[in-house]
Amino acid sequence: MQQSNGPIKDTEKFRDTIGTVDASGKRIWIYPKKPAGRYYNARTVFSWVLLALLFAGPFLRLNGQPLILLNVVERKFILFGLAFWPQDFHLFALAALTFIVFIILFTVVFGRVFCGWACPQTVFLEMVFRKIEYFIEGDANQQRKLNAAPWTKDKILKKGSKWIVFYALAFLIGNTFLAYIIGSEQLWEIITDPPSEHIAGLTAMIIFSTVFFFVFAWFREQACIIVCPYGRLQGVLLDQNSVVVSYDFERGEPRGKKKRGVTESSFGDCVDCHLCVQVCPTGIDIRNGTQLECVNCTACMDACDAVMDKIDRPRGLIRYASYNNIVNKVKGIFTNRVKGYIVVLAALLSVLVFMMSTRVPIEATILRTPGVMYRQVNANHIANLYNIQVINKSFDAREIAVRLKSPDGEIKLVSGESLDLPADGLVESALWVTLEDKHINGISTPLEIEVLSDGEPLELVKTNFAGPRQ
Repeated sequence: MQQSNGPIKDTEKFRDTIGTVDASGKRIWIYPKKPAGRYYNARTVFSWVLLALLFAGPFLRLNGQPLILLNVVERKFILFGLAFWPQDFHLFALAALTFIVFIILFTVVFGRVFCGWACPQTVFLEMVFRKIEYFIEGDANQQRKLNAAPWTKDKILKKGSKWIVFYALAFLIGNTFLAYIIGSEQLWEIITDPPSEHIAGLTAMIIFSTVFFFVFAWFREQACIIVCPYGRLQGVLLDQNSVVVSYDFERGEPRGKKKRGVTESSFGDCVDCHLCVQVCPTGIDIRNGTQLECVNCTACMDACDAVMDKIDRPRGLIRYASYNNIVNKVKGIFTNRVKGYIVVLAALLSVLVFMMSTRVPIEATILRTPGVMYRQVNANHIANLYNIQVINKSFDAREIAVRLKSPDGEIKLVSGESLDLPADGLVESALWVTLEDKHINGISTPLEIEVLSDGEPLELVKTNFAGPRQ
């Protein structure tokens, strides 16, 4: 901002547009220069670890069960060897709320570090697809020349081979995600069976793979800038104490060329080489400050450090830092705001851990059968019919029995003495409860029924017994 004789004028024009769209609204294709440096090497290693976990995930087993299974169609979910049913939705809601608070806290403190280091979009694009593109088509200038050149045999070969590899990878990614939904065993059956037996599934997979191919071959950084809502959160979550990829304008300005070994200069450390702009995968100039498009990928940090090494200046002109760290040399990040989020997050985590640790492996629901009135058994006894549903959240088959705890009476399963409850499954049946008149208190009498396995009580279910009005 600058002050003139008239009204205040906004000189930060870069905030009025995004770096990938020109004045006419046409997309500007980004050709980022191939990054190199310690941060890029660290991100590469970290990305390979994440990719290994992603592709191995559907095949890993814990206690004989998939490590992660998210079968939305059959409403079957397994996380770290534990089965979750729709009846556990409250745990899912609490876990989602805890994760959201964690993301808010993490963003307040460290900005979009997740985007640059762990987001699947960034990992796949920068560490897989972009590396393949560099290998086949060359660095930024070579890619730019190739796209501007006419369609020759060499261009068709390079573009065709790149697209074939891209689509094969997209198909592999699609099948991996499918394995998380239906399980690796069922996926293997689909792969080994004739395609004619799974036309619908194959068609869906081709569509899914095509979407992946479109994102990584053409849409690219637009997913982060236009689609992803996380970048929009920066405007309300970041403050002057948030640690983000920052340009040290106190040290770098004014910009100007300097010679190696020259210590006395009227210029700052920034030599205005524009390498930080050339390597940026979203086409921004980090020297303009924190921007919506920045995903904290550290490419500009590596490029700037290499230049600082050449002119014998300290690294870190572009580094992880907060605004207050640059201007006021403040290093602390634990503000009252951050402390407040930590307290909320700790409380949510405590509740979630408590609910997970007290989660019962068997859940029973016993309700009076709708539309069925009580039955007069004899002069002194009345019976009610109930529906019973028992869910097994463990992977051990059980034999389930029921016992009337309160008041005194008789309980009898319609299907026999007990119920065979399959592993990670459910069983439904009906039961009769018969009470003597002296135990019936009008139209609604509290009833307590124990659900047992091998004689051990698993759960106490409370319901009501209907009787005649007194």
